[in-house]
Amino acid sequence: MKCMIKMGILGAVLFGITACANNDSGAGSSNPSSTESADFARSVEPSTDLASKFGRTLVVYFSQPETEDPDNMTTEEDNSATVVDGKVLGNVQFVGQTIQENIGADIFRIEPAEPYPTDHEKLVDLASKEQEDNVRPALAATIDTIDEYDTIFVGYPNWWGDMPMVLYTFLDEHDLSGKTVIPFNVHGGSGFSDTIASIAKEEPEATVVEEGYSVNRNDVDDSEPEIVKWLNRLP
Repeated sequence: MKCMIKMGILGAVLFGITACANNDSGAGSSNPSSTESADFARSVEPSTDLASKFGRTLVVYFSQPETEDPDNMTTEEDNSATVVDGKVLGNVQFVGQTIQENIGADIFRIEPAEPYPTDHEKLVDLASKEQEDNVRPALAATIDTIDEYDTIFVGYPNWWGDMPMVLYTFLDEHDLSGKTVIPFNVHGGSGFSDTIASIAKEEPEATVVEEGYSVNRNDVDDSEPEIVKWLNRLP
């Protein structure tokens, strides 16, 4: 089982107030400049001198750990998660929070209004069906202050050579025109596939950085040094 001790990320990252619902679909809105929620956390004091490099920055990510129990994981559960101080984090969640810690960004977790199942077979069936039907799952919350940010880091797992469809919903509902968009992902061997091109297609008026960060799910727990090197290499 992937397990690591990493102090400092979680203590200042997650808060417990849920986003407020504001429409009939059950989706909510989150104001990253003033709202603390289960989906959103304010920036923390960065641990490096990267804080001023990217301007006002937001890390958004989708992550799907298949369990909340750090003990006795199945192979599929272990593939989807990293354990930090006895707490299960999704692989993409860990990478996103590592980016946040090092650059002092705000952070927002993309979640569907109807949560995905954690049972592996049910998740595979639903997610593959969404791809087949080009579904746009409703979001649990959106960001109503997206215009305030200069740089958006966008994180997701590679599911069958594509982004999860909830990422397409996020891109549909948030105009990233004029912003620098920096992708990062976790994969089982396929890297980014064509997802960076897909983001550029969805956000044609944004500057989408092709030198994103991609890490194999087996290497997530040792990825922080490489993430920091990548952040420093970015223009």
